Formats: sequence, structure tokens, C-alpha cells
Amino acid sequence: RRTVKSLNALLFASVLAKKYDETKRIFADFPKTYYIQPDIDTYNTIIKAFVEAGESSSGYSIVAEMGRNECKPNATTFQNLIAGFYKEQKFDEVGKVLKMMEEHGMKPKLSTYNVRIQSLCKLGRSSEAKALLDGMLERHIKPNSNTYNSLIYGFCREGKLEEAKKLFKNMVNHGLKPDSSCYFTLIYFLCRGGDYETALQISKQSMEKNWVPNFTTMKSLVEGLVSISKVDEAKELVTEIKEKFPNNADLWKETEESLSKVGE
Repeated sequence: RRTVKSLNALLFASVLAKKYDETKRIFADFPKTYYIQPDIDTYNTIIKAFVEAGESSSGYSIVAEMGRNECKPNATTFQNLIAGFYKEQKFDEVGKVLKMMEEHGMKPKLSTYNVRIQSLCKLGRSSEAKALLDGMLERHIKPNSNTYNSLIYGFCREGKLEEAKKLFKNMVNHGLKPDSSCYFTLIYFLCRGGDYETALQISKQSMEKNWVPNFTTMKSLVEGLVSISKVDEAKELVTEIKEKFPNNADLWKETEESLSKVGE
């Protein structure tokens, strides 16, 4: 017997496979054919399909249908739409969705802010995203690691390394723990920006947690340290990496040979 759970599983699988036309067909046909009443997960999945297909505006008709069927939207319903409109750069529509949330008695919470911050950072508008973080703090909404990870990645991508470093420091000061990808992002972009001393400092913190960025990033850090006459630090770093991660020791042979010749 077909149930709403099996309908939702089908919809989810078709979204995952990026077969959005199929998702729409299932949503249009199955409830009528099998007398299934869609639930909140059904509606959120079809909205996600519209969003991923670049047709976020179609989500409004789904919200209207939810109202007719007395199915109350939840935060995910609106967050899917917000992410979609940002992706399509329809900023006025984002404002409309936020207003709809208020009309449904929902105050923006952490997950809503995170969707907005991540979306803005992806668009290269990290300063606007940072303003949202400031607004959150004013409203006493506590950010989490995801909030900071998005901002750090955004500012790094835009080459605003001072801002990224400041956010990393704030994150740690607020008692939040950066994850491995946050460390790796920062180390990679600091090396690209030529700030090898900060990259070294952060890579040491990362290695204390047994996280080491990939060989290419660490090699560029070692070469960068040599370029600013920090040869001893470069040698020390290679030794430390080899001790912590002996499986990769062979990769460093060529670099060690080059280091041994420096200053000869």
C-alpha cells in the first residue's frame, strides 16, 4: 500500500538524482492516484525541487496549497525558498519570504540566519553576511560554527584575509570549535595571500588536533616560509608533519633535500 512515507521517499530520491521534472510529475499524480494526503515533508521536498531547478517562485503556489490543505509551513519551508531566491539573486523575494515567516508567527532563528549568511558568502557578498552576524548578536541569537565557517570561507575567497583572521579569532573566543575544513580553508588562503607566519601558527593548532591540510597546501607553506627566510621553521614543520603522519613521509623527501641545500 502506498503511504505518504513512500511518496516522500520517491520525491526525495528524484531530487537527489536531480530529476526535477520527475519530482514534479510524482507530486502532481501520486496523491490523486493513491489517495495520499501530502504532509510537511512532501511539500518541503517539492519546494526544494523547484529551488534546485532554479524555479523558486513556483514555491509560492506550494505554500498557498499548504494553506488550503491546513498544513502549516515550518522553518525549512521558508529556508528552502530563501536559499533559492538568493541563488537566483532575487533579493526582493528574500524580503518577501522573511515577511511571510513573520506572518506565520515565526521569528528568524539561527538556522534561518545561517542559510542567509551562507547564501550571501557564496555570492561574494560577505560584508552583507557579516552585517547579518552583527544583527544576530544584537538580538542575542548565538552563532554556531557553521555561521563562522561560511563567513571565513567567504572572506577568504574574496581575498579579505584580515577579516577572515578576525572572525577566526572571534569564533575561538566565543568558545566555538573550528572544524578541520575551517582550518584547512584558512591555511590554504593565507598561503595564497603570502601570510605564511599566520598560516604556520594556524597549521600548528590544526595539527595538535591531528588535522593536517593536504600535501600541496603544506608544501606551499614550507616553500613560503623559506621565501621569507624562516628556514628553521620550515624544517621543523616538515619534521613535525612526518612524525604525526608517518604514512606521508615519502612525499617530503624532495622538499627535505631542497631544504638541506638552503644556505649552503
